[in-house]
Amino acid sequence: MTESLFTPFSLRDTEFRNRVMLSPMCQYSADDGFANDWHRTHLGTRAVGGAGVVMTEATGVEERGRITPGCLGIWSDEHAEAIEPIVEFVKSQGATPGIQLAHAGRKGSHSAPAKGGDPIPLDEEDGWETVSATDAPYPDPGADADELAETRRMDAADIADVTDAFAAAAERSLDAGFEIAEVHAAHGYLLHQFLSPVTNDRDDEYGGSFENRTRLVREVVAAVRDVWPDGKPVFVRISATDWLPDRDSWDVDDSVRLAPLLADAGADLIDVSGGGIHPDQRLPGTGPGYQVPYAEAIREATDVPVAAVGGITEPTHADALVRNERADLVALGRELLRNPYWPLEAAHELGAEIEWPVQYRRGRFD
Repeated sequence: MTESLFTPFSLRDTEFRNRVMLSPMCQYSADDGFANDWHRTHLGTRAVGGAGVVMTEATGVEERGRITPGCLGIWSDEHAEAIEPIVEFVKSQGATPGIQLAHAGRKGSHSAPAKGGDPIPLDEEDGWETVSATDAPYPDPGADADELAETRRMDAADIADVTDAFAAAAERSLDAGFEIAEVHAAHGYLLHQFLSPVTNDRDDEYGGSFENRTRLVREVVAAVRDVWPDGKPVFVRISATDWLPDRDSWDVDDSVRLAPLLADAGADLIDVSGGGIHPDQRLPGTGPGYQVPYAEAIREATDVPVAAVGGITEPTHADALVRNERADLVALGRELLRNPYWPLEAAHELGAEIEWPVQYRRGRFD
């Protein structure tokens, strides 16, 4: 039988009811990292709406690992306890809950986009020191040098602490009931900052060669895998390319080379996105499926399962990606923000069977 968008998909001992995944989308609505009613509604509604995988936004493994003061965190047991009831509800609706474990690195200590997205200096109440592969702060467009968030080059102790923080956050996530742990190594955040020669100017064992620049993400994935149950999958989100073709940067060939190394470290699926390392990036256009070729290249070259993302809005398009073996999961971000019930509507359009919540069955299509 040809697999389709609404064919169940299994990794290890975990089965997803379909191939639609809520892509991690920052909500900037937490208080000191704690999940609240907004996150319950945001994540719960997408589970009610039929998504197979419901993934949290980037969730800081350290307090300094947040992007903004309003980002989710899981650096304490109390944070896990706050999000546990939300996870339970997502599962009760038949969706598989996942958490994206993240560290912003030098892109941390910023205000939320709705508040301008500007760097927050260290001497302000909500600001904090950021850490990275480099000591160069993120070059925010329009910001003066003295307005940039202070960045410190990580030493060996910092690197060990961050690796331990990812593992500890994974353990808390497991206690909270999550079925998937996704390591965030994309969009210019900390692990991506080590991967890309644009930001990694180190001359130690974590810089220079491809092997050295990929060392931290491989160690983090292995550390998460060590504490994550054998029957549950680990995802890794990467930026397949920096979109900086005119300089020494991370590109699709590097991502194809990295994917099997991540699999060896314990990753079960690569969630393929792009960009974010530098504001000078040049996108190739943002038409429907504009990032799908990156996922397809990794899947074809490595046989590692992939999630595709980027401008996917039409059910027939999403279905074709699975049917034509270009992707194993289809991650929707903005489209699921616009319409949390997209999977229910897509199944009707495609003639697929999908379970509706009993409370909503009066609204089923005839």
